[in-house]
Amino acid sequence: MFTSERSSEHRGADDLLSAGLGLDGLRAMTPPAFADAARPTAAELRRRALWHNWRGIADLAPGGGFGEVYGNLAKVPGREYSAYARLPGARQPHRVLVQVPDAFDAKKRCVVVSASSGSRGIYGAIAVAGAWGLPKGCAVAYTDKGAGTDYFDLDAQAGARADGTPGALGVDADLAFVPDAPVNASGVAFKHAHSQDNPEADWGRHVKQAAEFALHALGQAMPEAAPFTFDNTRVIAVGISNGGGAVLRAAELDGTQDWLDAVVAGEPNVQAEGARSIYDYSTEAALLMPCALLHLQDLAQPPLRAQVEPLWAARCASLKAAGLVEGGDAAAQAASAYARMLDGGWSEASLRAGALSAGFDLWRAVAATYASAYGRYGVGEHPCGYAFAAQGADLRARAASAGERAAWWSDAAGIPPGAGVGLLDAKAAAVPDPGFAGLQCLRALNDGESADALRVRKGIAEVRAGLPRRGLPVIVVHGTDDGLVPIAFSSRPWVAQAQAAGRDVRYWQVRHAQHFDAFLGLPDYAARYVPLLPYVYAALDRVDAALDGAPLPASATIETALRGAGKPLTAAHLALPR
Repeated sequence: MFTSERSSEHRGADDLLSAGLGLDGLRAMTPPAFADAARPTAAELRRRALWHNWRGIADLAPGGGFGEVYGNLAKVPGREYSAYARLPGARQPHRVLVQVPDAFDAKKRCVVVSASSGSRGIYGAIAVAGAWGLPKGCAVAYTDKGAGTDYFDLDAQAGARADGTPGALGVDADLAFVPDAPVNASGVAFKHAHSQDNPEADWGRHVKQAAEFALHALGQAMPEAAPFTFDNTRVIAVGISNGGGAVLRAAELDGTQDWLDAVVAGEPNVQAEGARSIYDYSTEAALLMPCALLHLQDLAQPPLRAQVEPLWAARCASLKAAGLVEGGDAAAQAASAYARMLDGGWSEASLRAGALSAGFDLWRAVAATYASAYGRYGVGEHPCGYAFAAQGADLRARAASAGERAAWWSDAAGIPPGAGVGLLDAKAAAVPDPGFAGLQCLRALNDGESADALRVRKGIAEVRAGLPRRGLPVIVVHGTDDGLVPIAFSSRPWVAQAQAAGRDVRYWQVRHAQHFDAFLGLPDYAARYVPLLPYVYAALDRVDAALDGAPLPASATIETALRGAGKPLTAAHLALPR
């Protein structure tokens, strides 16, 4: 099950939680440098990956409350164990990693298992699971759940090795991802889009394999206390976003009662029976949201209204020409797009928070990658012609440099564009709305009848969630203002079905919380929203106590208070359940 196993020690100036950076180092505006940009060491890559993943998930800005009002960045010495794990029948492995703190108590054995949010690499849940579990003396297990940052350079025939360092096909035997690609293929391939495994369908199994690797690693770390088994070790699963969906999928696996003791899922991307899929609402948002947002005033900044308004008005015109909205001018067309999204289940709060995703073109990036994954398409097979490559100033594809390639493992978020890799659109036309034809193609895969649409929808059907096992304590935490994984499409229908079936699920709906805590470092977002991570940590505290005999908390809608412009976050703003 596990290959390319390795271990390392992290003590003194190099700890488990932040590789010695601490809060001040994580707040630095530039990542830790490589001594040789083209040949970074494994230690340099690890430190830089931790910097990126902390900053991509948590609000670490002064006044944001991390380390003062909530959260923990204690220096935790210990060891790491990592490997590739492979599911039966899978084409590609997923990464698993276990952090074992020196303070682990073999008499009170605990493992926190998590999956990366989004499509992040193996440290993508460090701010969620690591920050809670490691200071308490628990081992923490991670999986990249078949996605991650093991990008493969098709031009150089090079990828990432087990320790994250660059390696070459035919030279290094431990490359993390080698795609099945045509001869002379060019550009960049990555696991989420090109593994041909539809990894989302196996998220729950990825989580369980990470927990199994944790028991294996603990046996290596403390052979005198072995064996470590699911019968003698407490296992709590936690994740946010895609990681939240992954732990809910783990909760439904056959035999769950034998290995998993409790689950906490934050803002989970989970699709209940009858609910809208993320592909459905993301392709809708990619098309309609830029126009619909013109109907709203007082949106959070960024994106800057003056910069995006001409682009969004052009989208309104494209939608009108395609017969998707009505109206004789941009204002009327925006009102029509807005009404269509409300009719589809979006709330005004989720649309407002979604402005960030529209401004950063995140919807298109998600839709292009997920279409490839759901259809199990290989390199060069994308049904809408999208591809990925390094880009020049003219946005044309070019070969990546050795320095760019070396930093993908630590710097990328798992879905381009980013870290020097761009999203190429074969259908792009002239301005003012060059991406519209590609977006129409992506949307047609959701509701069309072509062979490709049927293939993509088959993959979507494979990721539909079931019910958690009876008696398993589960707390779901979700912000009512989530604009990326709206509560109405994800956690709310899943919780309703689970509770109706008599499952032990508690639900915290947090007012004024959106999807990205990291963006609360932007002053306008800090004034309008509260972070979600404090509620995830609090839910972990409550399920941990429940396993020791305390009652689980009641479901609640948490009425938070906004701090306003320029004010620090306090406990009173959060109104955490007691």
